[in-house]
Amino acid sequence: MPFVKEKFTVPNKMPAFLFIMRTFNLTQGQAQRVLAKGRLLINGKSIFNTGDSIEGEVEIVYFKPSSKGNTPLFHTKDFMIFEKYSGVLVHPNTMSTPYSLLDEIRTIAGDNANAVHRIDMETSGLLLASKHKKAETYLKCSFEDRSIKKSYLAWVDGKLADPFSISEPVKINNDYSQTKHKVFISAEGKVSHTDFIPLEYDSKLDATLVACYPHTGRTHQIRVHLFHVKHPILGDPIYGTTFKTANDYLEDSLTLEERKAETGASRLMLHAQSLNFSFGPQFYIESKVDFKKMKNLICPKEERIFNS
Repeated sequence: MPFVKEKFTVPNKMPAFLFIMRTFNLTQGQAQRVLAKGRLLINGKSIFNTGDSIEGEVEIVYFKPSSKGNTPLFHTKDFMIFEKYSGVLVHPNTMSTPYSLLDEIRTIAGDNANAVHRIDMETSGLLLASKHKKAETYLKCSFEDRSIKKSYLAWVDGKLADPFSISEPVKINNDYSQTKHKVFISAEGKVSHTDFIPLEYDSKLDATLVACYPHTGRTHQIRVHLFHVKHPILGDPIYGTTFKTANDYLEDSLTLEERKAETGASRLMLHAQSLNFSFGPQFYIESKVDFKKMKNLICPKEERIFNS
C-alpha cells in the first residue's frame, strides 16, 4: 500500500516542519503541506500548526511507492514517458488506493518526481512525468500554454467517414441529480476545440477508429465532444448511457456483462497515442500499443443494448 504510517523518534526538540524536511529531503513548503494535511501525529492525533515544535515519538503518514515493474517507454535525465494501462490511476485518489502510476514514477526518480498531466483511469496510453521540480514546472507550463501537442485514438459507436472539428464550449457539472456527466456542452462553458479524423470503419462492429487532436485541455473534452455528435466512445459508462447505468458504474455495481451490452465495450476505448513537445530538443513519442487490435474488446453490434 503506497501510504504508510511509520514511527519516528525526534531526539531533540525542533520545529515539526524542520524534522520532516530533514527526514524526507523535502523543501520547507512541501514539509508544511504534510503538516497541513494532518499527516504528522502525536499520541494518535494529527497536528496541523506548521510552527509547532516536536520531541520524542511521532508518527508520520507518507507515500511509500511500491513498483509493479512498469518501466518508462522513454526517458531522459529530466522526464519519463510511460505506457499507462487502462484501469490504472495516475495519482492515488485516496490514502487507501493500492496502486497508481505514481508508484512507478517515485520508485524510479524519487519523491520530487511527478506526473505533469492527467489521464482518466480507464484511458490507456502515454503519460508524461518529470524527474525533478524544475522539469515539472516547465512541463506543466507547457501544457498550460498548449505548446505540448497530444493525439488520441478512439473507437466510437457508428460510422464516421469525413474529418470534422468540434468547438463547443465545455462546462463543469455541479448537479449530478439529473445526469452523471462530469461536464456538458454549454454556452457558459470554457472554449474547447477538438479535430477528428476517421481512420477505419468496421461494419461488423458498427464502430469507427478515430484520431482525436485536442487543442484545449478541458476535462473529458474528447468524450463529451464525441457524445455531442452522437458517436460516443464505446465503453464509456458516463456519456452515451442511461442515468442508471452511469450511476451503477460509479457505485461499482455494474457487472462486466451489463457494461459490455450497455456501453459497447468492456473498457473506455480511448488511448493517448502521441506526445509532441520540446525540452531543449523537440520530442515526438508514439505509443507502442496496437490500439487498433483492441477492437476485440468491443461488444458485437447486435448485442449492444444502446444500439437496439
